[in-house]
Amino acid sequence: MEVKRQKKQVQTNLTFFVEGKGEPLTTTERVETAMASHNTESPAGNEIRTERLMESVVDETNLLEALKRVIRNKGSPGIDGMTVNELPTYIHSNWTQIRNDLLNGTYKPQAVSRLEIPKPSGGVRKLGIPTVLDRLVQQMLLQVLQKGLDPSFSEHSYGFRPGRSAHHAVAQAQEYIKEGHEWVVDIDLAKFFDRVNHDILMGLLSRRITDKRVLKLVRAFLNAGVMENGLFVSTNEGTPQGGPLSPLLSNIVLDVLDRELEKRCHKFVRYADDCNIYVKSKRAGDRVMDNIIRFLERKLKLPVNQKKSVVRRANDGKYLGFSFSVGEHVKRRISPQALKLFKTKVRQITRRSRGISLNMVVRELSGYLRGWLGYFGFCETPSVLSNLDSWIRHRLRCFIWKQWKTPKNRRKELRRLGVIGKNLKTGSSGKGPWRISRSKAVQVALPNKFFDQAGLYRLNPSRPRQTA
Repeated sequence: MEVKRQKKQVQTNLTFFVEGKGEPLTTTERVETAMASHNTESPAGNEIRTERLMESVVDETNLLEALKRVIRNKGSPGIDGMTVNELPTYIHSNWTQIRNDLLNGTYKPQAVSRLEIPKPSGGVRKLGIPTVLDRLVQQMLLQVLQKGLDPSFSEHSYGFRPGRSAHHAVAQAQEYIKEGHEWVVDIDLAKFFDRVNHDILMGLLSRRITDKRVLKLVRAFLNAGVMENGLFVSTNEGTPQGGPLSPLLSNIVLDVLDRELEKRCHKFVRYADDCNIYVKSKRAGDRVMDNIIRFLERKLKLPVNQKKSVVRRANDGKYLGFSFSVGEHVKRRISPQALKLFKTKVRQITRRSRGISLNMVVRELSGYLRGWLGYFGFCETPSVLSNLDSWIRHRLRCFIWKQWKTPKNRRKELRRLGVIGKNLKTGSSGKGPWRISRSKAVQVALPNKFFDQAGLYRLNPSRPRQTA
């Protein structure tokens, strides 16, 4: 009710899109449908040739759409402390001045707040959190620029683009491997988002956009600076991750790489700064690696992490969390690194010393599993999902066994859950929880049906429901 009240204050009708009803598509079907409908042909030109582009940015319809998206995305406050819930009221009171500043080219973004989050593979990723007002302006700008510029990007680019996703990139990589391109030139750009050259980026933008107010606003966002530990730090390079505009700017820079690879007739896939080139031999891969590193460092001033950039077999590494089998049947698999991270997270949720109820654990775990499967359900190895389901249930049986605590109470619970005869002796066993979780008594007391009724989300519900 509070959100609706705030939306009325800006005199908007933020109608959220509603998905059409019908049978849900599988992940693979969604990918195939989206790819079939996506127009990969570039228009005759790749510029937005209008001196009045800013008028489109401040258009009321564009404002309302951007406001809806910023509210929906939520996010932390910036350095001014304003929250997304306070944004509609602020816009209602100050929109006239904000609009005039944008049209006159005098809008000044505030510095971003620095936030460091750990990477799954180690190290930290530095995010820049703009104020919610700056996020709104960036979103407004993004919506206009993306409509004009996105159709001109390469068909081999999949990151941060409407109608495209990581699944599309993985599916295309799989096709290249099926065609016999079983060697991969895996290029790792060193801290790409922190190292983008502003002058090169603005030069590329100025070739596509003629409204100088828009160019000035983009430059202002790039040079807004960072507030870190209470100190202001100027930014002379990079497009800080965390703002809506950053992904589009990164695609503008790396579109130069895409065009160079297309000119050389390479088979490649790029998702943001993750670029893989597929060739038929290691010798060809080594030659391509040397040439592309030289191009990136000389043309785009982007340093390459040569320790992480490798020429490898297609089945030796990972791409966007997936790995591939090679041979007669090329299949998508969940990479070992992704499986390791998954199990680490599940272990944290099902830790036996947490001191919370089973229902709370199942609720938290199911939320994580649902999101994880939304991405990794794109794999073609259902047996892996079934094995993970089994492993998760064993973890939960250990959790319950630990909660039962004493031998007397364990025998009581086993009896209550239908265990009879000699199997009741399991309650007095001195074996560890993991071994006990595999015992006949515990599996009779806590079958798969028990966890289904508790609301546990299954990774592979199509498999036969047998005790595991």
